[in-house]
Amino acid sequence: MLDNNQLLRFTTAGSVDDGKSTLIGRLLYDSKSIFEDQLEAITNTSKKKGHKGVDLALFTDGLKDEREQGITIDVAYRYFTTPKRKFIIADTPGHIQYTRNMVTGASTANVATILIDARHGVIEQTKRHAFIASLLQIPHIIVCVNKMDLVDYSEKVYNDIVTQFEDISSKMLVTDVRFIPMSALDGDNVVNKSTNMPWYQGAPMLHTLETMHISSDINKVDARFPVQTVLRPQSEGFIDYRGYAGRVASGIFRKGDEITVMPSGFTSKIKTIDTLDKELEEAYAPMSVSITLEDDIDISRGDMIVRSNNKPEASQDIEVMLCWLNNASAKARAKYTIKHTSNDQKAMIKEVVYKYNINTLERINDDKEINMNDICKVKIRTTKPLMVDAYRENRTTGSIILVDDATNETVAAGMIV
Repeated sequence: MLDNNQLLRFTTAGSVDDGKSTLIGRLLYDSKSIFEDQLEAITNTSKKKGHKGVDLALFTDGLKDEREQGITIDVAYRYFTTPKRKFIIADTPGHIQYTRNMVTGASTANVATILIDARHGVIEQTKRHAFIASLLQIPHIIVCVNKMDLVDYSEKVYNDIVTQFEDISSKMLVTDVRFIPMSALDGDNVVNKSTNMPWYQGAPMLHTLETMHISSDINKVDARFPVQTVLRPQSEGFIDYRGYAGRVASGIFRKGDEITVMPSGFTSKIKTIDTLDKELEEAYAPMSVSITLEDDIDISRGDMIVRSNNKPEASQDIEVMLCWLNNASAKARAKYTIKHTSNDQKAMIKEVVYKYNINTLERINDDKEINMNDICKVKIRTTKPLMVDAYRENRTTGSIILVDDATNETVAAGMIV
């Protein structure tokens, strides 16, 4: 039984001109998720450019530069709904210099769709995108072998590409990989099943996205509740109310649970779990609630409520896989603000352990300079302990961002090792 309101986030990745924007346009167009005025505007633009039909890529290429060059530069987010599910699409750029945008778009995704041009097969960019998807622990990957119409819908070409991709994915931490042969331009296997490829017995892309099981993607074992703020209404009926408000990052909390507050280590029991209009028996990720405790404990923003028998590691020294997002290089021993759940601390990059060559996926041990789009393993020291889990076990409590105090720019995103 699917939850009709369940939200699935997916990201698209692929090389330039593999047809990502056309695929999303086709998905929106065939699932009737486009407003009439949008359709009219894009039909007019398509006519001006001399296209016979509607140029589907224009539904996502919102920036003027993108429309003129026919490429995607920024991460474009699109929302659409079918009777079975709600979707958020992050259309990320294919160019090498936009690795950071791919990381941004993929960081919250349940599914990565990687496009491959059937004429070219698995190329360097495909490896890079598969590597980033694996690094970000995206639970599901759909490999869309696109432009099948240009290889006469050949089953052999498709099978060769599947073999090539399986060869790389076997070396990565990817558990669920699915393959779909398609033509985004003609609509084969996007929303409707293709009559041109009777040899493909699987479902089209939209059906795959609608029925994919994603409930188990959230960590339900490790109960983590980062406190965002303390509620003291002082109004009639709530004179003594002291609630700790925030969003459940993972796991399940129930009334009566024995909890520990970190980093102080004080223990108590959950008295009530409240939302705006009612009291709940339990709360689970990603619900936003207010929790009250049996005892008065000094708790403030940045503290974390966890179950007493299952605690994260409290540490000032953490190892992180970092993707550098800023034009300016990382400065040696410079201080940054590290943001982890609701906890902000000062931090310093102590050491660059190694960098990845994104193109060959090899480690570089002798180059210690971090530049834009670099992915590297670093050691970070914080002023106060952070309550952390490994990213592969918990994407919420295992991720951090670094902010430059001088410019207030987000300079890096990281996954705790």
